[in-house]
Amino acid sequence: MSIWICILIGSYAIFTLALTFLWVKIKPAPGNSDLSGVSFTVIIPVRNEAENIGALLEDLANQTFPNKQFEVLVMDDSSTDSTREVVNDVISRTHCDIKLIALPNIPTTSPKKRAIETAIQQAKGNLIVTTDGDCRVKPGWLHAIANFYMETGAKLISAPVTFSSEKTWTDHLQIVEFASLIGSGASAISAGYPSMCNGANLTYQKEVFFEVNGFEGVRHIASGDDEFLMHKVAARFPGGVKFLKDADAVVSTGAHDNWASFFRQRKRWASKWKHYKSRTPLILALYIFLCNFTLLLSGILWLSGFLSFNSLLLIIALKCVPEWFFLGSVLSFLQKPRSIFYIPVTQIFYPLYVCFFGLAAQKPEYEWKGRKLV
Repeated sequence: MSIWICILIGSYAIFTLALTFLWVKIKPAPGNSDLSGVSFTVIIPVRNEAENIGALLEDLANQTFPNKQFEVLVMDDSSTDSTREVVNDVISRTHCDIKLIALPNIPTTSPKKRAIETAIQQAKGNLIVTTDGDCRVKPGWLHAIANFYMETGAKLISAPVTFSSEKTWTDHLQIVEFASLIGSGASAISAGYPSMCNGANLTYQKEVFFEVNGFEGVRHIASGDDEFLMHKVAARFPGGVKFLKDADAVVSTGAHDNWASFFRQRKRWASKWKHYKSRTPLILALYIFLCNFTLLLSGILWLSGFLSFNSLLLIIALKCVPEWFFLGSVLSFLQKPRSIFYIPVTQIFYPLYVCFFGLAAQKPEYEWKGRKLV
């Protein structure tokens, strides 16, 4: 059995080194001086984001991209706090085109998809950009996206997301774990097999959204307003999905400060795997699950006397050393050098984490902003 375990983990080492190569070869697009043909509609689905939405809207008002070429639609999903008051206050103080749109208080299995679909029906921009109410963006965010779009003609653009600050060791662990998702998704796109992206920093052509029938067929699934759409675009337009690796395009958000919110989010994310219609992300998800489960199994076999200590060390090295190089390169790009030192700690917990959420997601009940989603 140890030989088969080594073969599987060895394949994972090659896989991780390939991810590193694909990540490193992604380069930012050269500058484009004429962006006059680009117009954006920035869509922000919100519910009870009074503490955060004001800062994001101020960031958008201070973009280097011309105000006349983008609008912001804040889609309020029946907030019970002062979200609307905060948004209206920013609207009254800025020349940025910001609109607050109230969504009907009707139960839905996927609030974010409903918010995005409703907004796109009213959107004026030829490019749709989605982000979340608790995010922050840099002044050159829209300019970087516009430049990349003009250089590549991409149908859909995935861009990086990270956590805004690291105050505790758990923040660092979340940064490392999230960097693995961003880097893996970028590398898969670079290889021509899009699998993961993040709706907190996603751009696509409005006409393409309609051409692939939007969220038709996946509207009933609680999560996946980002990845399911990307899979549909990739299937309809091979080579049309790109990753924007530009420091100005990085979106940041706050790390989870409690286990309950982290659990709910990761459970929603993990629930998407069984709904994938494209074989590539499904096979990838199962492969990652199997490799991490195999590492746990190796530890159990060693404790039981069925695996030598040297074999266990080889298995751990084959899995962890390539991960160090990959995660280190992604964290360096995200300007999170201090988090690199927490990679070994993350590697201890990650196999347990993957197996736990892979099983927990089989129970089809999730929560978002205080609402039960089934």
